[in-house]
Amino acid sequence: MNLHPALIIPELFQFLLILALFLQSMGDGAKGPRPGRWVPLFAALGIVAAVAGFPARGLLFHDVYQVDALSQFFKLAIAIGFFVTVSNASRQPTLPENKRSDYFLFLALSAEGLMLLSSSTELFTLYLALELSSYSLYTVISLRARDKGAAEAGIKYILFGAVATALALYGLSYVLAGQHTTYIAELTGKSWTWANSPQAVIGLALFLGGMFYKLALFPFHFWCPDVYQGTSNETATFAATLPKLGAVVVLVRLSAFLTPGLEITTLLAWLGAISMTLGNLSALAQKDVKRILGFSSVAHAGYVMVGLVSGTAEGMAAAAFYALAYVAMNLLAFWVVSRVASDGRNLKLDDLNGLYKRAPVLAFALAVGAFALVGLPPSVGFIGKLFLITSAWNHGYNWLVITLAVNSAFAIYYYLSLVRHAYTEETVAAGSAEPDTSAFSLVGAGILSAVVLILGLLPSPVFDLAIAAGQGVIR
Repeated sequence: MNLHPALIIPELFQFLLILALFLQSMGDGAKGPRPGRWVPLFAALGIVAAVAGFPARGLLFHDVYQVDALSQFFKLAIAIGFFVTVSNASRQPTLPENKRSDYFLFLALSAEGLMLLSSSTELFTLYLALELSSYSLYTVISLRARDKGAAEAGIKYILFGAVATALALYGLSYVLAGQHTTYIAELTGKSWTWANSPQAVIGLALFLGGMFYKLALFPFHFWCPDVYQGTSNETATFAATLPKLGAVVVLVRLSAFLTPGLEITTLLAWLGAISMTLGNLSALAQKDVKRILGFSSVAHAGYVMVGLVSGTAEGMAAAAFYALAYVAMNLLAFWVVSRVASDGRNLKLDDLNGLYKRAPVLAFALAVGAFALVGLPPSVGFIGKLFLITSAWNHGYNWLVITLAVNSAFAIYYYLSLVRHAYTEETVAAGSAEPDTSAFSLVGAGILSAVVLILGLLPSPVFDLAIAAGQGVIR
């Protein structure tokens, strides 16, 4: 077994954090240094570790683990997202004090699983990494101060996850029986037409179900709005962002052999079209802000498919870039939700009324996040959709590109409804807690808003990294 620690610096650093949290959780959780204070600092150093390990390249563990441009791109994104999510969770009002060490431990374990998922190039390894990232979230979803809705959300997430896991494992067995290998590099050279390999095509479709579940793509989306609504705002921030990166990196690797015109590629295109349409239309009827963002996740999962079905390095790069853009936009939106709901409650649209007076910085950040999610310039949402459209046009799925454009128009109503309530409605609900306007809250909102705008104005450095990653997958 070939093991070179220099190739896995981000994973090793994350493991040290897990070990430290595990040791603290073994004692009295109410004693010792509060995890909410030191874990964000450690996570910030994790970004440094990911940057230091970015140039690493190589194969490990009998070639089931590949460190390449694609994996390092996503590990850096996961490290940054993990830092933001644990910083956001450091002031979680609905989490019992004696459970904070356990809470951060499971978040760290999930992030570690996603990093492992980024480098996995063999289906059984993918499956194990997927389960590591999933099991940790099963635990934390229900941690919300004796809230029945959180318990319901936890049960739904586990049940849907169990079904998706069973389908993925069953499909893996079909792929192995049909193609006689589980290495992605070898699968790339196999036939994936229905006429030649019907068993393998069925198996791959079932295996992809596990990724669709993480991505909240139709028809594995049912859990998403209910879980976002039931779990705490801070946990929803994590569940709505980092797992999407893990799902996209796997789909990008598998898309290397999903050329336009194949039955499985056409299936992905149709699922993407249904997902974006269903997600946007369902969001129009919602009043709970997290349910709106939940159905928004379903729609954005469909957008990612536009890049994946193109069969080109540019399409894969566009999908990777859009996944990063979506995480940045969602981190901003959920940061504002968590800070406005300073008492941990679920926000309704009416709770945003008059936000421009009560917390003008948070209102501005909400507007930036909403405009970005719509896809308006100069935000990263606009440039991300532009990359998707240009990469997929004239590659056999122009109808899917048109569907994306039409759905972006649908989305304008409910995203801008958030801004309308924040800036034009004056009636404030009585008895609700005031927004958190501390320096921590406002600086975080300002930085995330700047990231969303700067990535939209200057996308080239990041997109060039995504292009290099995509070219590395398609040889």
